[in-house]
Amino acid sequence: MNRVPYRWVIVAAGGLLGCVAIGSMFSLPVLLVPIVRTAGWSVTGVSTAMTIGFLAMALGSVLWGVLSDRWGARVVALIGSVGLTASLALASRATTLWEFQLVFGVLVGGTTAAIFAPMMACVTGWFDTHRSLAVSLVSAGMGMAPMTMSPFVAWLVSHHDWRTSLLIVAAVAGAIMIPTALLIRRPPETQAVAPSDSGATSGMTVQQAIRSPQFAILLLTNFFCCATHSGPIFHTVSYAVACGIPMISAVTIYSVEGLAGMGGRVVFGVLGDRLGAKRVLVTGLLLQAIGATSYFFVSELTGFYSAAAVFGFIYAGVMPLYAVLARENFPARMMGTVIGGTAMAGSLGMASGPLVGGLIFDRLGSYGWLYLGSGAIGVGAFLIALTFKPFAQGQLEPVPAR
Repeated sequence: MNRVPYRWVIVAAGGLLGCVAIGSMFSLPVLLVPIVRTAGWSVTGVSTAMTIGFLAMALGSVLWGVLSDRWGARVVALIGSVGLTASLALASRATTLWEFQLVFGVLVGGTTAAIFAPMMACVTGWFDTHRSLAVSLVSAGMGMAPMTMSPFVAWLVSHHDWRTSLLIVAAVAGAIMIPTALLIRRPPETQAVAPSDSGATSGMTVQQAIRSPQFAILLLTNFFCCATHSGPIFHTVSYAVACGIPMISAVTIYSVEGLAGMGGRVVFGVLGDRLGAKRVLVTGLLLQAIGATSYFFVSELTGFYSAAAVFGFIYAGVMPLYAVLARENFPARMMGTVIGGTAMAGSLGMASGPLVGGLIFDRLGSYGWLYLGSGAIGVGAFLIALTFKPFAQGQLEPVPAR
């Protein structure tokens, strides 16, 4: 199957869908200050919309993952693309804070979730070698969002009000994502068998998978990993503005982080294929904790660039490795469910950053403690990941009949 050329079309389609979907949702950090100034809503109130969005992504990841196992990634991604377009348009028309929180949070977050887990599950099915690199390239496409969508949104909001800007984002998302979703196909039936399909887990049921310690560790690690970088990702633009850096320059910090993240995804993907996904993931998590803390010590544009380059390279690099670990340890027939579960945990972790960062700033007038706390949480992710062990023969216990 590694000679099937179309597998690279799947990788490209997944990267493009992820770029536009994630970029559309992460238009909110760029629009945060204009919304607060124009609508009169608090930083915490607007940030809560993002928190709700990540909670919706958490629930949606499981649902869309299960549905992708049944219907295929193309159907799910197409539904998500149409839904995201409509949700962004509705959010641009919100007239009250609670309405904006509900529409942007629940609808935008829920439909964005239809892209990540199904596409990651689909791509892992197309590759039996170079799997880490393949999923990293899909993730790299998603990492293009800070370099493409974010500057685009910043340009829009410098020429239009935030409502018009968000409406234009909706139109662009629909024009790109809907045709791209139609390119997705199921993996060929001639797929090579992975160790997880023929070894200790060959007869594993979904219930056994979700009750296993390995699944629990993947969930906990992803939760703490995403909680580490959630706040720094969402609030760095606002942090830079608070330090006196103009908005248009502050957004470029986000772009530097995204550019570095692209390199990190590719490098970590290659290293994952050569050294093993777990070893690279564990090392990356420790480095991520250090990178998050580094933001505490910067206040000038050059310092932000340096911190963003290091932090973006590391946190973006570790994220695709969860899908690789899942494919190496669980059967292909349940990849949507397993990756959806880990994505759920990651979304819950991401939900913490916008709200906590907003509360810290509103109460203390500074983001300092956000970055120190993020570093401490990152150490926790590193320690949890150390405990992950592959399934041993005979480890699985029969599920009692009902």
